[in-house]
Amino acid sequence: MSEKEIRVRIAPSPTGSLHLGTVRTSFYNCLFAKKHGGKFILRIEDTDVQRNKDEYTKEILDGFNWLGIKFDEGPYYQSARLDLYRKFAQKLLDEGKAYYCFVTPEELDELRKIQRAAKVPEKYDNRHRNLTKDQKDKFISEGRKAVTRFKLPDNTDIKWNDEIRGLVSVNTNDLGGDPVIMRADGIPLYNFAVVVDDGDMKMTHVIRGDDHLHNTAKQIPIFEALGFPVPIFAHAPLIFTHDREKLSKRKHGDIANIDKYQKEGYLPEAMANYLVHMSWTQPDKPEEEIFKIDAVALKFELSRISKSSAVYDLPKLNWFNNHYIKEKSLSEIYELSKRFLEKDLNLSIYPKDQILKMIDAVRTGLNKLDELPGLIKFFFNDEFDFSRDEVASSLRTENGRRVLEKILIQINLFNFQNPGDCKNKVDGIGKELALKGKDLYWPLRVALSGSNKGPDLGLIISLLGAEKVKSRIEKALKVLV
Repeated sequence: MSEKEIRVRIAPSPTGSLHLGTVRTSFYNCLFAKKHGGKFILRIEDTDVQRNKDEYTKEILDGFNWLGIKFDEGPYYQSARLDLYRKFAQKLLDEGKAYYCFVTPEELDELRKIQRAAKVPEKYDNRHRNLTKDQKDKFISEGRKAVTRFKLPDNTDIKWNDEIRGLVSVNTNDLGGDPVIMRADGIPLYNFAVVVDDGDMKMTHVIRGDDHLHNTAKQIPIFEALGFPVPIFAHAPLIFTHDREKLSKRKHGDIANIDKYQKEGYLPEAMANYLVHMSWTQPDKPEEEIFKIDAVALKFELSRISKSSAVYDLPKLNWFNNHYIKEKSLSEIYELSKRFLEKDLNLSIYPKDQILKMIDAVRTGLNKLDELPGLIKFFFNDEFDFSRDEVASSLRTENGRRVLEKILIQINLFNFQNPGDCKNKVDGIGKELALKGKDLYWPLRVALSGSNKGPDLGLIISLLGAEKVKSRIEKALKVLV
């Protein structure tokens, strides 16, 4: 690697929420910068005035902060750099490397219709590349507004050695004609603004999704025309669904946005691990899936990013999140889950130490923290639906009635301070009634929690206490009458 300082960037647009793909690419940029002692820069591409929203900018910044992605510089906003883009556009015009194009939207539509009818690729035909002064004056007198187009070299193979994909070659004839670089209102378009920014900010590497391959082929000639060094490119595979569709905000909704996972109680370290591992494995431990981002920075190589498309896999993400939840202390889980717990439960019913015991009883099955209130809700609310088939079949039996009545008789003999003793007492009642397994436990579970599944039965009895156990059993017995 060159001794020149490594500089990389991520450049989201505030026209929508922060996308999973942007986050994954951010981690790759961040790891690459850390590996080489370089700088990681945040740039906000906010020149699309009609679609930009301040709330999206805030969501993007909050998302990076939540994920622990730190930047060495920025955020830089393109909207504050418009004079710079205009200056470089004028430079290209003065040097004959760009030109004013007066073609109207209607004329472009007609051109596309002709090309579709002829079954040829749709592209701008560069018709205004060599206008005379008289022709320009005529268009101006007609009130036409001109965009600025860059002169792409004709029928030229644009080649680069991609750090992920290897040698890439795209012919300029396949790029849709000379690209617009400035709109008539003086606002730059993406392929021009990004080159000016990357050149001006001295980016050494551009690491982004492989949907930008054709953009790269357009941008390299612009870099060269402006006299900027061409950065080294690395194009990572996109994230697809199991149906082989590109994961997109428009088509797949909020599963594409990082905001969803923050709101639902996924842990940032789980998101980081999952997204990085999607397309990258450690060189020395390729089979090892669990790793902390900072711990693998020195091992990170762009060449180890897979060329194959990544696949969005929610069960896998849940597996990662479950792992990191189990690594947390009970107090940490409580604090991280408090926003969900306080929304759905009256936490004042129990002291904190008992709530921690409830969390401990269910955390091994937690995929995300917003599931926690539902798993321990029965401790706080005894409005159970005993009519459900799987519940009714456990409760509405002669053995079920015998178990519940026997426990009521002996309830004062339970040591509610000790879950183990509570469980042993139930087992003792089972021996008296010659019952065991589901015939013994399920009726009691259903009466106390509304389900025949759940945490340790002794713990449930202990935490509920004598009064609640008695009340719930009596309520269940009424159903049996």
